[in-house]
Amino acid sequence: MDLSQIRSPVADDVKAVDKLIVDRLQSNVVLINQIGHYIVSSGGKRLRPLLVLLAARACGYSGHRHLDAAAIVEFIHTATLLHDDVVDGSELRRNRDTANTVWGNEASVLVGDFLYARAFEMMVDVGNLRIMEVMAGATARIAEGEVLQLLNANDADTDESRYMEVIQRKTATLFEAGTRLGAVLTESNPEVEAAMSSYGLHLGIAFQLVDDALDYMSDDGTIGKQIGDDLDEGKPTLPVIRAMEVGNDAQRKRLRQAIEEGGRQHIDDVIEAIVATKAIDYTVELARWHADAAKQALNAVPESPSRESLAATADFSVARTY
Repeated sequence: MDLSQIRSPVADDVKAVDKLIVDRLQSNVVLINQIGHYIVSSGGKRLRPLLVLLAARACGYSGHRHLDAAAIVEFIHTATLLHDDVVDGSELRRNRDTANTVWGNEASVLVGDFLYARAFEMMVDVGNLRIMEVMAGATARIAEGEVLQLLNANDADTDESRYMEVIQRKTATLFEAGTRLGAVLTESNPEVEAAMSSYGLHLGIAFQLVDDALDYMSDDGTIGKQIGDDLDEGKPTLPVIRAMEVGNDAQRKRLRQAIEEGGRQHIDDVIEAIVATKAIDYTVELARWHADAAKQALNAVPESPSRESLAATADFSVARTY
């Protein structure tokens, strides 16, 4: 399935969430409206809110609060993007200038704070303490992941376990929380909630692994950012970590220098080492394992078009080129 087919079981819900996001972005402060709409309209996949909708329907939910939950997850995700781009000094996202490039770091950070606050306002409106518990915990874990990634920056001794801890917290946590909400909304039994949580966690890991592989194998126009952005920012992601682990002495020396110095001046040497050590294949194969684990977790819920779309999303996360 492509994304349009994946969305089909909840097509009306997707439209309703898009409208809700626009409505709840409104502020009396013009700059908040400008930056918020700039980010939300930037052409992202909106995968995280889609997962909330699909998970809720797969668990048998028939109400409307899943729309609020989906918008909440998207606001938190958007806030993290605004903050991430400031921390990383990113200039391009989804083939557009980042908000910090257009409006500056201060405005981007403050609008990110506004989006966090608006998300928690919406949780209060929903009035479900369990949803607040899940999302508050997820937000804290995401922040911890960002700090751990900062600690790993330019550290050539970062190993696979340290890298996996970062992506589990920084990326997979929000996937996990979003799909867990589907079970929370339906007051499902603990086994179903754990299964939906496991699905989201493994899917999020697979998604980030592929993102990190694409950073070294796609052209700028396809992935919407510059090749080697991770290297430029001193981030030792799995393709480089794997190449360091299995490469020869000369390759390890060049990779260590590239990580410690950052920048793109060593990008050709890095890509050459990654190709020679088949580090991309290793990364993608690990992503496939996690995607399969995500699909296995879905056995806890009955067959339905929404469950089928959740399974297809796991396949999409690995097969995508953007």
